[in-house]
Amino acid sequence: QVQLEESGGGFVQTGGSLRLSCAAPGSIFSINAVGWFRQPPGKEREFVAAISWNGEKRNYEDAVRGRFTISRDNAKNTAYLQMNSLKPEDTAVYYCAADPQLGNFLYPDDMAYWGEGTLVTVSS
Repeated sequence: QVQLEESGGGFVQTGGSLRLSCAAPGSIFSINAVGWFRQPPGKEREFVAAISWNGEKRNYEDAVRGRFTISRDNAKNTAYLQMNSLKPEDTAVYYCAADPQLGNFLYPDDMAYWGEGTLVTVSS
């Protein structure tokens, strides 16, 4: 199975910033929408953000809108999640996912491709 590869997680203080990256093989990346989910400790996985294959459409979960920005560089086969003004409640394992349809990010169990996750810890 094709795997996406996340990087950029780590430890940061409240109010700080991190940028996550998600890389994939070019044949897969350029034709798929890409997005991020997260799973806080002891909680269910939740949608964070997604971007269409050409970068023209972006969706955000309400709790991160205005603080997080999703982008992609198809020439580098990489997507990014810039996270600013981080809060302790943003602490989670962040997973990258890809799927042909941007709308399918409402249904995480149906994602075509997944990464293994990267941990983000925000201290209070």
